[in-house]
Amino acid sequence: MPVFKGAGVAIVTPMKENGEVHYEKLNELIEMQISAGTDAIIIAGTTGESATLTMEEHHEVIRAAVEYTKHRIPVIAGTGSNDTPTAIQLTKEAEELGADAALLVTPYYNKATQKGLLNHYSRIADETKLPLILYNVPGRTGTNIAAETVAELFRTKSNIVGLKDATGNFTQASKTMSLTDGKLELYSGEDAIILPLLAIGAIGVISVWSNVAPKDVHDLVTLWLSGEQEKARAIQFKGLDLVDALFCEVSPGPVKEAMNLMGLNVGPLRMPLCEMEEKNREYLKKTMKEYGLL
Repeated sequence: MPVFKGAGVAIVTPMKENGEVHYEKLNELIEMQISAGTDAIIIAGTTGESATLTMEEHHEVIRAAVEYTKHRIPVIAGTGSNDTPTAIQLTKEAEELGADAALLVTPYYNKATQKGLLNHYSRIADETKLPLILYNVPGRTGTNIAAETVAELFRTKSNIVGLKDATGNFTQASKTMSLTDGKLELYSGEDAIILPLLAIGAIGVISVWSNVAPKDVHDLVTLWLSGEQEKARAIQFKGLDLVDALFCEVSPGPVKEAMNLMGLNVGPLRMPLCEMEEKNREYLKKTMKEYGLL
């Protein structure tokens, strides 16, 4: 049985004005997502500003997400690191806290070889019983997981079950699915190309867009998987300009700004991320109005 099918939200980590994590607001956001039909909560990922959370905060936001979700939908914890022992520690802690799965970004900056990636992920898999979803986003990490590497890990480690693909490389994604006989749990990691990946066998998306329009993203995937392709296509096309605006600066800057404009009050970013350039903010507001969010 898959970790989830449908739309998982890469949820933001709300902050108070003093920079502390706003746990009461996180609870509100999770309730909003569940009410809108979101199929999974992805906590402490890139959109959740994991890179600037302390180890203690990382532990606590996972604990809070599990507690607030109350097993109504899966909670997937971001536990990747460029240091293998740290990734193991974070993953084991997520398992102890009751997370349903872990999302493991490729080691960043180190630029591991494919052999290094095999060793890294194999070691983590050996230390946990959690289902593991690999996360391939070379634009951020500088490292690409080859299709052959994913297939080898999928074949040899029973708890490596899925891949979040944010490469934009359809050829590689297709090859990955072919090498895993279509059995890999593939999730789109890019909101603008959910449908193309669904067409080659993906079963969902891990979405930034869902933070502001959760029902639409849930419906897009559900409609496609139920055979209503034209309706799904209409939602994907409707969202293209909004998605472009949500990534007009490095994420999660625009999506947090969008949520604040909507009155969700998720607070500021943590440095070194900073507030949006005014021209980009105006573009975001314009697309939000056209979409119907403002």
